[in-house]
Amino acid sequence: MKVSTALLPITRRAIALAALAVLLLPASAVACDACNNLQARKLLGGDAPSAHAEELTAIVKKSGWSGGEKLLAFAGGAPLEFAPAADGGGGAGGEAAAPAPAVPPPHPFQSIIDRDKKLGMWETSYVVPGTKADKKFLLEMNEGDVFIGNGVVYSGFTVNGTIPGPTLIADEGDVIEMTVVNKGGIPHGVSIHAAYTQTSKYFGKIPAGGTKTLLFRVNHPGVYMYHCAPGGHAIPMHTLLGQYGMFVVKPKTVKFKAEEIIGHKPDVELYIVQHELYGSGKEAVEGHAAYVMFNGKLFRYVESPIKVRPGDFVRINFLNVGPNLISTFHLVGIIWDYAYWQGTPAPENTFVGGQTVTAGPSDSWVVDFRVPPDEGNYLIVTHAFGSTTRGAIGVLAASKDAERTPPMLADGPAFTAEEIAQHLAKAVRVISPFKPNKDELENPTTLPAGQKKLRIQIVGNSYWPKVASVPAGTTVEFVNEDLFTFASGEFAGIHDAVTSEAPEGAHFSSKMLGHAEKWSTVLTKKGEYKFYCTPHPYMEGIIRVE
Repeated sequence: MKVSTALLPITRRAIALAALAVLLLPASAVACDACNNLQARKLLGGDAPSAHAEELTAIVKKSGWSGGEKLLAFAGGAPLEFAPAADGGGGAGGEAAAPAPAVPPPHPFQSIIDRDKKLGMWETSYVVPGTKADKKFLLEMNEGDVFIGNGVVYSGFTVNGTIPGPTLIADEGDVIEMTVVNKGGIPHGVSIHAAYTQTSKYFGKIPAGGTKTLLFRVNHPGVYMYHCAPGGHAIPMHTLLGQYGMFVVKPKTVKFKAEEIIGHKPDVELYIVQHELYGSGKEAVEGHAAYVMFNGKLFRYVESPIKVRPGDFVRINFLNVGPNLISTFHLVGIIWDYAYWQGTPAPENTFVGGQTVTAGPSDSWVVDFRVPPDEGNYLIVTHAFGSTTRGAIGVLAASKDAERTPPMLADGPAFTAEEIAQHLAKAVRVISPFKPNKDELENPTTLPAGQKKLRIQIVGNSYWPKVASVPAGTTVEFVNEDLFTFASGEFAGIHDAVTSEAPEGAHFSSKMLGHAEKWSTVLTKKGEYKFYCTPHPYMEGIIRVE
């Protein structure tokens, strides 16, 4: 098959959607070679190449990728040949003979595996391929809407349809078979903090519709985070947009001190994730949270208090996902009996007493305490009170005849499509980091009287402002403020602005912009200009020329 410049008139949105399934650098699986290389031609050659073209070309040359030479030749204007796919069968002559069973080669690092078994430390997560799994987990990555309470709907990225995603619980030593399915329209992936081994190498850069599976062993007990990791600039952005959850590995070889002293397991066990959501990419990278919450809903455990009895032994598995803000987790009226850093009950990780536990993004604790012999409400907060006022507050309600709350997972609330539609119809606010919401549509950014230049920043995989109203003749300047430009993954911090709708004869299409690059156009025709980013088509903006 020969791909030539005759393919270039394909619509830009079609190219963008296909290109999201592939990556420029060699670590990616080439799901659509034609579109992948068309993007390369746009970045490295053409009429207006990126100012970073020389640097990116050098990266491809040094990568050792067998297809790099062909890609660079195509970017310079040459046609590109693709080898036909092998038929994988025995040809027209009949069925091929069954291959002899392959003898697995020796592991290249067998000496390291043997050494680690003798150290007397928790081993890494390596497991012999083909080992039977003790537990199997399925994560489905997607884009969508969730209801976060107080009349607010959030449009972002989800895991298994919720924010946070499902709580994964395993025992120390379990072999895990993890399957990740990308049900979205853009690349996704997963980084698993509970795995002491490569995960991004196997779970990064899963194209739309793709599935990947990995086998690993969880040997280190603790409370861990997992999150989306499609590669490149998108690793932090997809996490900021909502794709994360808790993974707990229960200890077998060590015991929690409080459990040893009290003599039994907790009466009530809770799993709590603190996390924040953002109304724009700019606010996300600057850490200005719109909302902060426990387990996916504003004031979730004020509306539905956690029920305990006086004297109960309570354990909280706590994870601050962040992704930006520090938490000082606290229960009003409670002093911890014991707190275990990162959720590991080894003696050196065990702390006695304390009024709070301090957790930066992805930090975790297990805290054990007894409910005092007194009925009443014990508030659950972060003592970083700015976050508390944005929704991170709950109630532990103690009464002598309470029907104790069963083990409470950190999953975000789940909703059917019909329920989300109902919440959208009644919503007082809909927020999204990367596309205009109702408030922005009703209150667009305007220019001071007499000014006729609008600057639109591209930052945090979104436009800022997302909606603007300007007079005819205004110069609109786009500037890319994203820094993380080059890495294997979703087309990193490289952006453009292309109209999907515009007055007749007034469409615009910027060049591809690397960090700090600018492009401008003058809008003279009245009407509405809707635009998007071809590498990241979920990024949307609107300019109204009055």
